Amino acid sequence: MEKINLRTTKRIELIDITDEIQKVLEKSKVKAGICFIFCPHTTAGLTINENADPSVKIDILNTLNKLVPANAGYTHTEGNADSHVKSSLFGASLTIFVENNQLVLGTWQGIYFCEGDGPRSRQVWVKIMSNQ
Repeated sequence: MEKINLRTTKRIELIDITDEIQKVLEKSKVKAGICFIFCPHTTAGLTINENADPSVKIDILNTLNKLVPANAGYTHTEGNADSHVKSSLFGASLTIFVENNQLVLGTWQGIYFCEGDGPRSRQVWVKIMSNQ
């Protein structure tokens, strides 16, 4: 298992980690298999979405903040209850096919780390399994 270290800069943000995941895959030399990606944080998550147009990230973040606003009378009193809800909407893991030592993603797809309670030091854990 490889660990990718991240430093987020905003309370809520999406960080494209596609290239970092691909580097882990290339280092593994696995030609065909599955890439498992896991976020070990309860106020952050992972998603796959368009990475060609930056306005998509803005739209996702704006919609999240409308759906799950900060300080909306939550019973969790640490001040980050909205971050826990947002991370649950994204989820903690992704599974991506590997072919020819490349992540198999759609033309416009990228892998995002979804920060909900930053800025913080974070990690993403990556495990590559070969089917050879």
